[in-house]
Amino acid sequence: MSAYQSLRGIASEVALITSTESVLGWDQETYMPEKALGHRAQQLSYLSGKAHGLLTASRTRKLLERAEAEEPENERQKANVQGLRRLIDRATKLPQRFVEEEKRVTTRAKAVWAEARRQSDFSRFAPKLEMILGLARRKAELLGYDDEPYDALLDLYERDAKTREVAALFAKMRPQLAAIARAAVARSKELKPGVLKGRYPCKQQQILNREIAESLGYDFGAGRIDTTAHPFCATLGPGDVRLTTRYDETKFLSSLFGVMHEAGHGLYEQGLPGCDYGLPGGSAASLGIHESQSRLWENHVGRSRLFWTKWLPRAQELFPHLKKVKLDAFMQAILGSEFSFIRVEADEATYDLHILLRFGLERRLVRGALDVKDVPRVWNEEYRELFGRTPPDDRHGCLQDIHWSMGGLGYFATYTLGNINAAQLFAAARRQRNVAAGLERSDYAPLLKWLRENVHAHGAALTPTRIMQQATGRPADPKWHIAHLRERYLG
Repeated sequence: MSAYQSLRGIASEVALITSTESVLGWDQETYMPEKALGHRAQQLSYLSGKAHGLLTASRTRKLLERAEAEEPENERQKANVQGLRRLIDRATKLPQRFVEEEKRVTTRAKAVWAEARRQSDFSRFAPKLEMILGLARRKAELLGYDDEPYDALLDLYERDAKTREVAALFAKMRPQLAAIARAAVARSKELKPGVLKGRYPCKQQQILNREIAESLGYDFGAGRIDTTAHPFCATLGPGDVRLTTRYDETKFLSSLFGVMHEAGHGLYEQGLPGCDYGLPGGSAASLGIHESQSRLWENHVGRSRLFWTKWLPRAQELFPHLKKVKLDAFMQAILGSEFSFIRVEADEATYDLHILLRFGLERRLVRGALDVKDVPRVWNEEYRELFGRTPPDDRHGCLQDIHWSMGGLGYFATYTLGNINAAQLFAAARRQRNVAAGLERSDYAPLLKWLRENVHAHGAALTPTRIMQQATGRPADPKWHIAHLRERYLG
């Protein structure tokens, strides 16, 4: 057996452990009883330590060196070896005890965050956030960085991204995004309100959500939809990619767009090469690429007139009070814009402002320029500056997102990077005659096939930059995203 094959065996074993972690994590967010939290934290800590120990063992590192010396059979093998080098080098910088402690703290923190959110009381979560920040800063020092600690955290989610470059990009986009948002909100005030007002039973919402997710190509033989406090997609292993959403019986679109968003993530995971499971080639390239898939399906497909030409009649069957709503009025309603307090319910025209707020705040938290105790006040001040409103409480402000409780500092920037990628990928896909024709007749298979071939099939064998370059013919550029927002919300 070659060194590469032996290395693949270890990577498969690590993947078995991490997929078991995923099952336990999914269960914690859906059905786990409260009193199981302490034991669950121990379970996840133990498994994280085991996976880390396998990945960083001297035998693994020796096999990696031998695999690097071997002549690769193909470019895929070469990319997998290079990717494993990056993963193993990074993991080796983190002591196993640190990895176990981080998992233990964040497992407990998620439950504390959920209770603090229910009570709308940031002070309940603040001590855990202090602990998570301490771990994040220590991780950054262990991993190393060029300019500031946030670099190390950002790189965990967006390969090779630099904080100063992302900050410069966001600063350049901010005036355009703010102007589009203000104009879209002002324009929407002229529209007739309340056309979608009514009751939408959860059971009927679930039927529509499933039918639409299935029409996009999401395979329910390899997945399911469950209910949770914060929507997410979880890959529990090959053939097991699960979606979650939450329901509001006065707003069926909130749940539906949440499902379409998570289905976009799920389609990516279901489309990754199964033959490379556990290896870089079978893993997502980055969260900016991952998010491009969810935002593409949710926004570019799901909020389009072509989409609702097909699906409004079905929604009217399930929710009879919608039968009096014409397509034009319906489109005006779903493309209406307002300054929402809640990010996951925000429309496209205002969404990126939520990300700019979070990116700036957590960057300051990591470098110590913002104290945890001041987060609610500063959040509200900066929200008011961007949106002209002040959140009524912590639940609608600094406690609405789960990411910090998960230790996900460095994550938020990838949402706007995903929006940029999504617009550019969708523009490139629509230039293909069969994709455009498919969208005209509400057949999403050609679009999914194009994404499978140009994005999903590469996994992390290519960098995010290479994926965008090869799929669209040029590096990622925000001009497509800005043009899309202008056309849809101001045109």
